[in-house]
Amino acid sequence: MTTSRPFLFLSARPEEDAVTPEYEAMLAATGLGAAELLHHRLDVDALPALPLDGFAGVIVGGSPYNITQLSERKSATQLRVEHDLARLADWAVAADFPVLFTCYGIGMLTQCQGGVVGTEYGEEAGPVTVTLTADGRADPLLAGLESSFSALVGHKEATSVLPASATLLATSEACPVQIYRVGTNVYATQFHPEVLPHDFIARAHVYKEHGYFPAHALDEVAARLAASVVTEPPKIMTRFVERFSTVR
Repeated sequence: MTTSRPFLFLSARPEEDAVTPEYEAMLAATGLGAAELLHHRLDVDALPALPLDGFAGVIVGGSPYNITQLSERKSATQLRVEHDLARLADWAVAADFPVLFTCYGIGMLTQCQGGVVGTEYGEEAGPVTVTLTADGRADPLLAGLESSFSALVGHKEATSVLPASATLLATSEACPVQIYRVGTNVYATQFHPEVLPHDFIARAHVYKEHGYFPAHALDEVAARLAASVVTEPPKIMTRFVERFSTVR
C-alpha cells in the first residue's frame, strides 16, 4: 500500500527478541512497507518533537510495562516512556490526530483522559471473544466487521472506569473495555489487533516468565493459540491505514 505520508509505529518493549517481531507483525497487518511505517523505539529514544504533522497517523504497540505499578518501582526508562506517551495522548486528543493505542497504550490513554486503570480485568494470554457495541458497529473503523470475533490478549491491567470522553466500541466477557474512541480519530484497543496466532505463540515464548500465564503452562497456551482463528483484528489495522493515508 502506498501512502502520501508515512505512519509512525512507537514500540516500548525493552526485550530485544520481541522488538523486531512486533514491528514485522505491524507491517503485515497494515500492509505497509518499512518506508511507509517508520519504527521508533521509545525504550531507546525519546518521542520525536510534537506536533507529528509529518506523519499520516501513529500506532502505539504493547509493552510489559504496567501503569499500575508503584512509581518508585518503575525504572527510569519506563517513567520516560510513560511521560512521552502521556504527551502523545494529550496532544492527539487535543488535535484529534489519528493515533491507535494498543494494549499497554490503552492504559496510558485511559489515565490521561481521566479514566481508571486497574488489575481486576486482566486476561491470561490467549484468544477471547470480543463483541462490538452499537456504537462500534456504526464506527467507520469497525463497521462491517463481524459483530463478535476472536482476538488475542494478554494483560495484567485494563481500563476499569471508562473516561467520560470515550465512546465504548467493543467489550468482552472478562474485560468490559476492549475498544474505545476519543473524538473522531483517536482509538484504543485492549487486545492486540496486529497479531495472528503464530505471532502470539512466539511472543509467549519471550514473555513466559513475565506472569501473563504460568510458565509451566507454555505448551498449553501455545496449543490454545494455535487452535484459534483470528480474522477481524488485522482488518482494524488495515482500515486505520486506509482511512488516514490521505492528506489531512
